Amino acid sequence: MKNLFKYAASYWKAMIAIVLILVVQAYCDLSLPAYTSDIVNVGIQQGGIEDDVPRQIATEEMEKLLLFVSEDDQQTVMDAYTEDNTSYKKEAYVLKDSVAEEENTMENLKDILQIPMMMTSGIESGSDTTKQMEDKLKEQMSQGMAQSMPQGADRTMPEGMPQGESQAESQTVSLDDMSMFDLLKMLPAEQRATMVEKIEEQMSEMPDTILDQASVSFCRSAYKDLGMDMDQTQIHYLLKTGGQMAALALLGMVASIMVAFLASRVGASAGRDLRSGVFHKVVGFSNNEFNHFSTASLITRSTNDIQQIQMLIVMLLRMVLYAPILAIGGVLQVMKTNVSMSWIIGLAVIIIAFVVLLLFLVVMPKFKVLQNLVDKLNLVTREILTGLPVIRAFSTEKHEEERFDDANRTLTKTNLFVNRAMTFMMPVMMFVMNGVSVLIVWTGAHGISDGQMQVGDMMAFIQYTMQIIMGFLMLCMISIMLPRAAVAADRVEEVLKSETMIHDPKQEKHFPEDGKGVLTFDHVSFRYPGADEDVLEDITFTAKPGETTAIIGSTGSGKSTLVNLIPRFYDVTSGDITLDGVDIREVKQHELREKLGYVPQKGVLFSGDIASNIMFGNSHGSDDEMIEAAEIAQATEFIDTKPEKYKSPISQGGSNVSGGQKQRLSIARAIAKHPQVFIFDDSFSALDYKTDVTLRRALAEKTSGSTVLIVAQRISTILHAEQIIVLDEGKVAGKGTHAELLKNCPVYREIAESQLSRKELEAALNEQTDGKEDQIHG
Repeated sequence: MKNLFKYAASYWKAMIAIVLILVVQAYCDLSLPAYTSDIVNVGIQQGGIEDDVPRQIATEEMEKLLLFVSEDDQQTVMDAYTEDNTSYKKEAYVLKDSVAEEENTMENLKDILQIPMMMTSGIESGSDTTKQMEDKLKEQMSQGMAQSMPQGADRTMPEGMPQGESQAESQTVSLDDMSMFDLLKMLPAEQRATMVEKIEEQMSEMPDTILDQASVSFCRSAYKDLGMDMDQTQIHYLLKTGGQMAALALLGMVASIMVAFLASRVGASAGRDLRSGVFHKVVGFSNNEFNHFSTASLITRSTNDIQQIQMLIVMLLRMVLYAPILAIGGVLQVMKTNVSMSWIIGLAVIIIAFVVLLLFLVVMPKFKVLQNLVDKLNLVTREILTGLPVIRAFSTEKHEEERFDDANRTLTKTNLFVNRAMTFMMPVMMFVMNGVSVLIVWTGAHGISDGQMQVGDMMAFIQYTMQIIMGFLMLCMISIMLPRAAVAADRVEEVLKSETMIHDPKQEKHFPEDGKGVLTFDHVSFRYPGADEDVLEDITFTAKPGETTAIIGSTGSGKSTLVNLIPRFYDVTSGDITLDGVDIREVKQHELREKLGYVPQKGVLFSGDIASNIMFGNSHGSDDEMIEAAEIAQATEFIDTKPEKYKSPISQGGSNVSGGQKQRLSIARAIAKHPQVFIFDDSFSALDYKTDVTLRRALAEKTSGSTVLIVAQRISTILHAEQIIVLDEGKVAGKGTHAELLKNCPVYREIAESQLSRKELEAALNEQTDGKEDQIHG
């Protein structure tokens, strides 16, 4: 798991930018439900009025409010307003700008005026409760006035009372004509304060939501009383809030696009760097590492495994980083909206966590074997395609089809199991989300009925809850992908961390500039890693420039292993190999291999054309050098017959040329490099005798100043060699010329007699003698 985060962490700058953009995106997403709530609560239900303290109020309405305000608070209220007799159709008080900008002062005004505004609205509404209070108050005042008049007193009625009626009748008529507010004005301040305190005690049990709605309703009535256009106010609020929502949605969209762009870029860069790292690591592998990792496995690790890592990095940056930001922000917003329903979110999270845990226990083991099954399918496919001619020749198509079908079915079953588990998760999550929505509506409806919350608050709560659950859902989806990607990352890391046995020296040396290419084996022994015995033992010889050193022996005697030590495909177990007096382990591999022209036992060509293959080791060489190399390698006889000559295409692996043509092009490639040391690992086996002789004569002229090593199975190929090394079970069984070995080396003589008749041996000796005389005269 840590490898995944290690690969992503190398792009920490982009990740910081992504986190910052995700915060912006989360802010936009989490703000939209609040705006939806405002549109429903304020824009629709409150008519666009969001004030809970009137900013403008008619003078007469202010007088009504002050009837329910204590004398100490009345001065506070009046200090917050200023008179305005011109802007509205009535004389009015306007809230001072300095007061409106101070949050604490506004809260204080709200506390003072909230209950008075509700009492005023209730009295003005003319409800049955208000009429009962008014009748009771009139009765009390009427009785109080009658009891307070002494006998014989002049009971003069207040100005405006009708004349010519009895005093009792006049009192009744005058009180009936008075409004509730007139009656309250007539009450002594102490009595009115006592009455207000009793009403406040009754209202204190009401939910804050009802009090807030009453305040807003009063403000709306106050504005309407002043002649303000309420319809225009509502439209203005809806357009303003809708515009803010649109701007936030647009900003969130831009942030989402930027995150997707950066995440994709980081994922692609990580995939590119990992592929590059694996490729460079594999290129530096010795043959021992290739034996440890199969070719099919290396291909899977370089393609499918890295693709899994790349996809998960993108998902990590786009979802995993975003999910906790969204979930935490959603929880904070829910706490602001309604704490009483937060238990619903906890229940949903517990259910989701249980589902994810169940899936992990079921699916995790399958992910661990999935990539190995991909390896197996890749291996079977590669073997079948590579060995198709052999399969057809032995009529085993049916068996190979069954082998492929078995690997394919096993992989398919595992993939189906994993995919079914993931498809099972989605309906469960949707069921949880819909169930939570129903539960919120059910609980919220009771809250709305009790006045504890508004419709818009419930809608916002649903949206916040869905965002929180979606955050956990995204984490769940990633948790399903994570195990497979973690396995892939471990497999890639295994390649990157593998110890290569062949290393460049820390303190490197260099070959002398005037070096000629003298190659010396000094008591060289070698055994494969993990083997119990040596493959080569105590090999000592010197290959000189201008001479051909041939290596021959029976199958498995170690011929190819010996020449593979020279380019350091393996390193010797003991002894030394020197080139111009410098141990080849003390120079860089690149510098060593620049001196060598290597032709492998099996000719290897690359897709391209003939020219690119010949000049593979000398990309800056001229056309003349290319043609010369082709002529020496006897390749022009088939190149000239092609319509496009040297531009003729070569398919992958050289499958469109014969084995002999492939070998000649491989030899031409080595010649065009102009190396100091030529290594031919049984590179003439596919050539006919005539071509072999012609090629060796031309090669002898070209390589007269170079050191030549030839590994061969055929005696005829090495007759002219100045030095022949005979290997037998990894040891030197003989060393010398052809004639010397025929006399002194039984192993060589046995090989020669098995291939050539006595006449052919004598003819070969005569040809060898004539060839040397020709070289002397030349």
